[in-house]
Amino acid sequence: MKNICLSLLLLWGITAFSQRARDTIASEQLKADRTFTVSLPLSYGKEKNKKYPLLVLLDGDYLFDAFNGAMSYANYWDDLPEMIIVGIDQNGTREDDSMMDDEGLPEEQGAHFFDFIATELMPALQKKYRVAPFKIIAGHDVTAGFLNLFLYKEDPLFDAYIAMSPEFGEQMLERIPTRLQVIKKPIFYYLSGADGDLKENMKVVHDLNQNMGTVKNSSLYYNYDEFKGATHYSMVLYSIPNALYHIFSAYQPISTDEFNTKIVTLPSDYVGYLTKKYDIIEKSYGMKMPVRLTDFKAIEAAILKNNAFSEFEKLSAIAKKNYPKSMLGNYELAMFYEKTGDPKKAAKAYMSAYLMDEIGDLTKDMMLDKADEMKKGSAKKPKEIQETPTETPTEEKKP
Repeated sequence: MKNICLSLLLLWGITAFSQRARDTIASEQLKADRTFTVSLPLSYGKEKNKKYPLLVLLDGDYLFDAFNGAMSYANYWDDLPEMIIVGIDQNGTREDDSMMDDEGLPEEQGAHFFDFIATELMPALQKKYRVAPFKIIAGHDVTAGFLNLFLYKEDPLFDAYIAMSPEFGEQMLERIPTRLQVIKKPIFYYLSGADGDLKENMKVVHDLNQNMGTVKNSSLYYNYDEFKGATHYSMVLYSIPNALYHIFSAYQPISTDEFNTKIVTLPSDYVGYLTKKYDIIEKSYGMKMPVRLTDFKAIEAAILKNNAFSEFEKLSAIAKKNYPKSMLGNYELAMFYEKTGDPKKAAKAYMSAYLMDEIGDLTKDMMLDKADEMKKGSAKKPKEIQETPTETPTEEKKP
């Protein structure tokens, strides 16, 4: 891009020990250099073809560490997807960067900062990093108000908005719900406040939340939190995990509650539930990912609990597609034959699984044991029939 210089602080050969670095853009819009912090996922250097959602933080000076820490913890448990996190430095410039007129439109430095993000920063990030289609923006007080401006574009630049104790004029109280009413693509919007917040911010948050209640748009995923006993600053630490878990609710692994209330209670099509779950992840977040092993186990448990053994064949097909080199697909197929009364084919499928890679808690020893069990069961059946004596009438014994 013309007149844009990205420094070479980040190299493509990223290792697990150099996931965070400082970078700078010489901005034509701002007529100055703007520095930001980038955090890349631990898997970034290993999975060369994988793309990651992007999280852009206004007020990156103090929001970056808080978001990065929450993400690191959630990534460990695979509750949230790995993301590229970018925190924009605004120390000393945040008020000017967030300048808006009475009608809630960017003006002066605010207009330049808006264009900097839209026409300089975002294209540069997408050119340099493997960014997935799903993008999030977050801010606090004045920057939380400013981030709403990106909703005004015909095709909103971001897919999810985290507004923590936003601050803006009255015009935006009507503009935001009106815009969200007509947006066609899926939009996630998280709004938060606190009972110990600044009075002017509390009013804005309450009024906006009330107005959001008028929005009837199935493409909008809205959530509001008001934290008791929190202040204007402490509410940020409460908001971050709630916001992220709201946005990525569909991404999370199947939980005990989801299993008990949504899956095992179904009359049938447990494999269909699994397929739909991952279709939603791909459609909502632009992320194509393999089905988690724990999710396979959950569907397997539902099939067993409801005696829907024919569904193991469908589950086997999904397993072979997701983990083609592993024994999982043949194991599920063997379960189909075993539970539907064909031990010979079950033994053969278990032996086929034995020849493939171990995965999760499935081992070669387990496959051998299961194959032997099926062979014995198959051999025992005719023997039992042969040895069963033919019942003949006998003389009734006298007492």
